[in-house]
Amino acid sequence: MKKRILCFGDSLTWGADPTDIARFGEEDRWPMVLQHELGDGYQIIEEGQCGRTIATDDPAEGEKNGIKYILPCMESHDPFDLLIIMLGTNDCKCKFGYPAFEIAGEMREFIEKVLAFNRFRCNDRFKVLLMSPPVISEAIKDSWLGESFGYESSIKKSAGLAEWYKKIADMYGCLFLNAAEYAKTSEKDGIHMDPEEHRKLGRAVADHIKNVIRL
Repeated sequence: MKKRILCFGDSLTWGADPTDIARFGEEDRWPMVLQHELGDGYQIIEEGQCGRTIATDDPAEGEKNGIKYILPCMESHDPFDLLIIMLGTNDCKCKFGYPAFEIAGEMREFIEKVLAFNRFRCNDRFKVLLMSPPVISEAIKDSWLGESFGYESSIKKSAGLAEWYKKIADMYGCLFLNAAEYAKTSEKDGIHMDPEEHRKLGRAVADHIKNVIRL
């Protein structure tokens, strides 16, 4: 039986092209790179949504609240062996006004909901890998997304997520990976990743699964 991996995230997981926000082909999206690296013994399930937040409603964007969707998403794709979560970039938008530790606080609530489902519905069957996203870069200043994200403030918030997420992962017994150690955001918009960075991240996650997680 194939090992099933559910990748839950935002546009960085969906595979948005920083040039025009169209979707990259499968060969340039990190979850599908992960599929290629792991091979036929695994099935990767892509669950990326542009604009998705951790636990905040965004009236301007519609139904983007991740904590409201994660339960039906897990129920829909059950059974799976690993849940990979990479969220937090959209929560850095200036309209929400969250510092990094409050974004992490929302992630803590998100993880608690996931783990409750795992314990009481799945008998702790699946593992959870929490990933902090690539850091928003200086290119955000000249990006069409710059006004939404607030320039320097979003860079600072984004850079602070890895430390907080690592603490949450340790606190709840989850696995952790800092995506910024393997991939960087594009100079085109400061938020999304170019194809080569997707490939770097996909290979890094595959290596982590093979050598650390060992499903």
